[in-house]
Amino acid sequence: MLLKTFGWSFGVTIAGLLLALYFWGWEGFAVVAILSILEISLSFDNAVVNAGVLKRMNAFWQKIFLTIGILIAVFGMRLLFPVVIVSITAGVGPIEAVELALDDPDRYSEMVTDAHPSIAAFGGMFLLMIFLNFIFEERDVVWIKWLERPLAKLGRIDAFSVGVAIAALLLTATTVAHQAYQHGGAHVDKTETVLLSGLAGLLTYLIVGGLSGYFENRLEEDEEKADEALEKAEEEAKRAGKDPSAVGLAGRAAFFLFLYLEVLDASFSFDGVIGAFAITNHIFWMALGLGIGAMYVRSLTIYLVRQGTLDDYRYLEHGAHYAIGALAVMLLISIRWHLPEVVTGLVGVGLIAAAFWSSVRANRLDAASGDSGNGSEQKPVSTGV
Repeated sequence: MLLKTFGWSFGVTIAGLLLALYFWGWEGFAVVAILSILEISLSFDNAVVNAGVLKRMNAFWQKIFLTIGILIAVFGMRLLFPVVIVSITAGVGPIEAVELALDDPDRYSEMVTDAHPSIAAFGGMFLLMIFLNFIFEERDVVWIKWLERPLAKLGRIDAFSVGVAIAALLLTATTVAHQAYQHGGAHVDKTETVLLSGLAGLLTYLIVGGLSGYFENRLEEDEEKADEALEKAEEEAKRAGKDPSAVGLAGRAAFFLFLYLEVLDASFSFDGVIGAFAITNHIFWMALGLGIGAMYVRSLTIYLVRQGTLDDYRYLEHGAHYAIGALAVMLLISIRWHLPEVVTGLVGVGLIAAAFWSSVRANRLDAASGDSGNGSEQKPVSTGV
């Protein structure tokens, strides 16, 4: 079952890492591996949401999502989107950006480094908003109690996360951006650039979050109709002597669920793509690492649909969001100071690994005490940090 579900993901991982090692040596290998781990961790909740919707479709539409959908996810968001960001910030066409990366890597590196303050401010603010909205939200399960519980109380203030983000942007623009890092080690004043790019990142988050919330609300409104259609199909299957568990939504209902999943997947993958710029500006490393991660998201989705359960690593979501917060801070710092790619990547991976280990430890304690360990009750929370 495991090999059948994750076989393609394992194959793409081996091929991608070997390509990185062959063309760019051990540094490329390490960065691609780190990007893969980050993408998988940041998109873990994406797989859970996908599975919840996908299991309601019939076999045909499930196959459509897991074939055509993966092409859109990998080549659309994980490959083309980073190129678009580079081309916009550097002021060149997407094709020219790819040609420069292939034919003149030194010129491409110089071009991207000069555009880095814009990319870092945009991405840093987008990721910071994701982290702030998570950390200022009250939740039953907490990981770092002494930090998360007081901040959750502050989150009761309307638009508090937006206010904190704007304050962080103003601080960055008036201090760090005053002597932004440029190619060749020179420093120039990028205050205005950082302010405009940071506001664009904040606005983009609000738009993407709003669209995602809109589609989620629309889905909730349509759930009753979809459930009625599914029950009707199951009753017809029973009368025909077929297995009702094999029945799923088809036709127009399944098509709109497919569109919903694609939009949702794009919004979920946005943080992974932006976070990749905190680790590297190399578009081919990003494409390989994020593409590998996207394959595992699809495999996790299939696993969840077929198995119906997955061990609840209750703090993994916390670790992923702390990694996002760390990447946001490092992006803003990198406007002035260059940070080694491997170091920025390992910080995020380390936070996710710590959350994973805390989850495993909590599950073991629950098992020893006879608790269900589903992470939804308050009792297991005491096992957090």
